[in-house]
Amino acid sequence: MRTHAAWMMAAAFAAALSFAVAPSTASAADKKAERTWKAKCSSCHGIDGKGKTEMGTKMGIGDMTTAEFQKDLTDAKIKATIENGITREKNGKKQEMTSFKDDLSPEEISALVGWVKAFKK
Repeated sequence: MRTHAAWMMAAAFAAALSFAVAPSTASAADKKAERTWKAKCSSCHGIDGKGKTEMGTKMGIGDMTTAEFQKDLTDAKIKATIENGITREKNGKKQEMTSFKDDLSPEEISALVGWVKAFKK
């Protein structure tokens, strides 16, 4: 009986250790998307996607965490905005976002699309 309990504990420990040592691909991709977001997007959109930064406030950037913002937001729209940027006036404020199609890989852009969609509450 003792041997069986010791084996069960050892197996449980080994399983837990394997999760701690070898992170899943999804979590590694999430970390990369987070780094890209912080480097390229957060100065205007904020770490949390709420747009409450100096530049975000100046340009009247929307809060990505609201249902209203996310309502008509498709993956294709997000991708096009990241790739092509934006120059428009909205609510009396000039909004400009640079194009990232030459700075980011297709994989990085796809990861950012997922990142923006994840702000949805």
